[in-house]
Amino acid sequence: MSAAAHPPAASRTAGRRVGVLVLLLVLVGLAVLASIAFGPRVVTLPEVLRGLAGLGHEGDLGAVAVTERLPRTATALVAGAALGVSGALMQAVTRNPIADPGILGINTGASLAMVVSIAFLGISSLSQYLWTAMAGAAATAVLVYLVGSLGPGGATPVKLALAGVATAAALSSAISAVMLPRASGLDDFRFWQVGSLGRGTWQSLTTVAPFLVVAVLLAALSASALNSLALGDEMAVGLGVHVGRTRLLAAASGVILCATTTALAGPIGFVGLMVPHAVRMLVGPDHRWVLPLSALGGSVLLTLSDVLGRVIARPGQVSVGVVTAFVGAPVLILIARGAKVREL
Repeated sequence: MSAAAHPPAASRTAGRRVGVLVLLLVLVGLAVLASIAFGPRVVTLPEVLRGLAGLGHEGDLGAVAVTERLPRTATALVAGAALGVSGALMQAVTRNPIADPGILGINTGASLAMVVSIAFLGISSLSQYLWTAMAGAAATAVLVYLVGSLGPGGATPVKLALAGVATAAALSSAISAVMLPRASGLDDFRFWQVGSLGRGTWQSLTTVAPFLVVAVLLAALSASALNSLALGDEMAVGLGVHVGRTRLLAAASGVILCATTTALAGPIGFVGLMVPHAVRMLVGPDHRWVLPLSALGGSVLLTLSDVLGRVIARPGQVSVGVVTAFVGAPVLILIARGAKVREL
């Protein structure tokens, strides 16, 4: 049999990566259409397309749906992409396939900082939310690392995951302690406990854009080095990689992405766990592909989760954080049962 009948493994891998990229781009388009179409009132596909093309007259249902639902859809796309990349980075830094901003407690730390600042400092603007969430997320990341470093062996993947889960539980209790005496303002605090896309606007997306750009640049700079880091610290040093700087850049990018998303949409868990894991199964461990594909996959997952939350509770809605937790918890169990927590 000729060699042409069996293309090299590299060619098959490249073809698979391109195929996954095309599939995710198609799914992003379909998710956008679904997000605009489904709500308290269902809009037909022709009406959505006319609204997107600007062909609908004033008051046309499609035009109204596009105007009202497109900012929320854009928020879902941006937040999902940020969470997907953040999860991929944290899994690479910790070499733990079950790490994500929620498991490591970073989402919860950002939320606690938000709740405390709203309750006691009276902050109210998105820019204040951003810096507060950033401080809370960074402090929690440092705390989890320090706790996970205690004892023999230093910061192992298992110890970091356990430290993150324990920290998240403690911080969640602190959030409840702040919220309970303030029942009159419970709705405002609930947003920072569950996660929702209902507050997304064009203005809020413009405000968070600079932070996202910085985080994406840091992620892009660390992508190749993360591939070497996956081989082990000694091998990475032998290949000329500055291990400490690479971990710092990747961790900083992951924390910024997580904090920005929390400030924009509240704490949303499991997206950063499920998406990078699925992407690595499909295209392999090369972070030059894992990071951008995780961004697309996160956008698809979060947007469709938001659509599902609106469909199953119409005319009300289920917060997207509840939907992702409902889907993600069984996935976490399957990942934990099917694979050892080891270095990626």
